[in-house]
Amino acid sequence: MVARHDRTTDPELLAALLQARRGTAFFARKLNELSDADLDGASLLPGWTRRHITAHIGYNARAIARLVEWAGTGVETPMYASTSVRDHEISFGATLSPIALRHLFDHSAVHLNVEWRDLPGDAWHHKVRTIQGREVPATETVWMRTREVWMHAVDLDNGATFTDIPAPVLERLLRDITVAWKTRGTDTGLLINVTGTDPTFGDTTAKNPTVITGPLPAIVEWAAGRGTQGVTATGVTASGAAATNGTVPAAPKWI
Repeated sequence: MVARHDRTTDPELLAALLQARRGTAFFARKLNELSDADLDGASLLPGWTRRHITAHIGYNARAIARLVEWAGTGVETPMYASTSVRDHEISFGATLSPIALRHLFDHSAVHLNVEWRDLPGDAWHHKVRTIQGREVPATETVWMRTREVWMHAVDLDNGATFTDIPAPVLERLLRDITVAWKTRGTDTGLLINVTGTDPTFGDTTAKNPTVITGPLPAIVEWAAGRGTQGVTATGVTASGAAATNGTVPAAPKWI
């Protein structure tokens, strides 16, 4: 018999699940505010309409659910057969009728939520593999979904902004992005300064860095490649004196 509540009792995991579910509800609200005709409109992602965003979020839930099933059964069920299969799936999904596209989002979100709910506590530590080939515990699937629903709710271009995203989600997004830059070596000479905090992200050893400054939502928006509004770029001399503000450079590639 399936559980009516989450089988895990881990308080940190339960809090993470709540954040993911709130993100799903937020995406659903922004999607439901759009008319069927609005779905044909452009999103904030180049080359993608709102249809593409909705299809991606729907199929992403199915893909993550396959990882949760893997953790629960021990039977390997990859997210996708390949990245090309994933891309084809999104392109196909974008051609669905509005009602089918909305049903894809609704049903896939419910399916993923049930898989999370019914996963036994010990199975959350079982390893699964992401589309990038990383081996991670099943707990990571919660964050994988969290960042998708919150960020792509903004990408629907229906009034949501990065200020709507909870601070803990923004903070982890910034950590993930800057770690990816550092791993690739693309953050050289770039220092990130979130207003009110010490500049601890980016190339903290640079002698003459370009300092990107702004409030957390604006910094994450810039770092994720979504725009430069609300951030400034300042050159710093060897003595530590600030130079004049300059044009904000594009953020290094994240994913």
